[in-house]
Amino acid sequence: MDIISIVIGLVIGGGLGSLFIFMIIKKSNEKQANTIIEEAKAEAEVIRKDKILQAKEKFLQLKEEHEKTISSRERKIVDAENRVKQKETTLNNKLHETNKKDKDLKSLQGNLDRKMEATTALQVELEKNVRKQVEMLEKTAGVSADEAKAQLVEVLKEEAKTEAMAHIKDTIEEAKINANKEARKVVIQTIQRVATEQAIENSVSIFNIDSDDMKGRIIGREGRNIRALEAATGVEIVVDDTPEAIILSCFDPIRRETARLALHQLVSDGRIHPARIEEVVRKTKKQLEDEIIDTGKKTCIDLGIHGLHPELLRMVGRMKYRSSYGQNLLQHSREVANLCATMAAELGLNVKMAKRAGLLHDIGKVPDDEPELPHALLGMKLAEKYKEKPEVCNAIGAHHDEIEMTTLISPIVQVCDAVSGARPGARREIVESYITRIKELETLGMSHQGVEKAYAIQAGRELRVIVESEKITDAEADRISFDIAQKIQAEMTYPGQVKVTVIREKRAVNYAK
Repeated sequence: MDIISIVIGLVIGGGLGSLFIFMIIKKSNEKQANTIIEEAKAEAEVIRKDKILQAKEKFLQLKEEHEKTISSRERKIVDAENRVKQKETTLNNKLHETNKKDKDLKSLQGNLDRKMEATTALQVELEKNVRKQVEMLEKTAGVSADEAKAQLVEVLKEEAKTEAMAHIKDTIEEAKINANKEARKVVIQTIQRVATEQAIENSVSIFNIDSDDMKGRIIGREGRNIRALEAATGVEIVVDDTPEAIILSCFDPIRRETARLALHQLVSDGRIHPARIEEVVRKTKKQLEDEIIDTGKKTCIDLGIHGLHPELLRMVGRMKYRSSYGQNLLQHSREVANLCATMAAELGLNVKMAKRAGLLHDIGKVPDDEPELPHALLGMKLAEKYKEKPEVCNAIGAHHDEIEMTTLISPIVQVCDAVSGARPGARREIVESYITRIKELETLGMSHQGVEKAYAIQAGRELRVIVESEKITDAEADRISFDIAQKIQAEMTYPGQVKVTVIREKRAVNYAK
């Protein structure tokens, strides 16, 4: 029993101790919680005062901006009212001057009518006096008026002959001076035409054939094959006495390459006629487009550039068939890309982005259309359109200082472009201006309604325009030829003369099934 009592006492003592400890902890927690609540309330009060102060400052700022806006609008309204009042004053002054001039004009009209009446009376009186004097002279001289006129005519004839001889002599002298001017003009035109040889070096291709007999097949009966090939490709085909060779002439390298590949396929196949020519040219254009895309992909793989938009890949491929001042544009762009990468690596910048901007910096020179924009700005717009990074877009647009440079890559691209193009013999200015003039000539030809195609050939000395026969009559074709010639003469500067040929061809096509 003693042991049980001791155990019970221990249990009761432990319970009372636990209860005492629990009450102490609870009281401590309540005190701590009250402290935290008080601190939170103080902090909330500080935040509330802070927010109220910020709201007041924002309100004052908005109020000040609103007052400035109202003040600006009031100034504009006052200025507008002043301008209106000034215009009203000016109009009133002009109206007053107009009324005054109207009165003066009426007064002058009255004076003029009176003077006309007086003049008529004087004229009648003068005619009477003249008749009297003629009668008196006839009596005095013993010669009638008709005989006197005949004598006067003879005298005037002699004087006229003398003056005519002097005039003829002056005309001959003037003709000699003009002849010298015309001779100098002919010499200058000849020099200008010879100077185009520099451009022709980059605008012709030589197509080799096995024998001269193939030339006749390429020309076709009455020249129909060669005409069909020229109309389909826009390339002038020159068949002359050069042994085993045909010259393809066109400023556009893609057109020239299309004609060369089409001719190669036609000659290899042996079937050469207009329908086959058109079919082969269509297939060749498709093949060349695929080759352009492959060239763009291969270039990007070689340079380690990934993720380009397919349209930008196609433009990179088109650079292969474009020259910039006589320098191949694709080789130039590859060179600039490698230079940019090297320079960016030396400066600790992003090498891949610099290489990408260097490759794309001249894509504005190979667009599908020809907008009136500098190639740097056009290239920047194309890059933005196809989601290139802002650093790359800025480098493209700023490499000729058309826009402000905003990244460190931009001056690198500009410097590398100058380094690549400034090497001795890398570029020739005449080719670029020549190509621009040829493209302007074709654009001018396409600006008329009903024109289907326009090709500049013979180094820009002939513009061949193909019109739609359903929309244009023969008489309208004559008018279009004259209008284009007049427009070229008024708007363009060119050496020698430009021949404008308008072709209207009617085709009837049916299929036997």
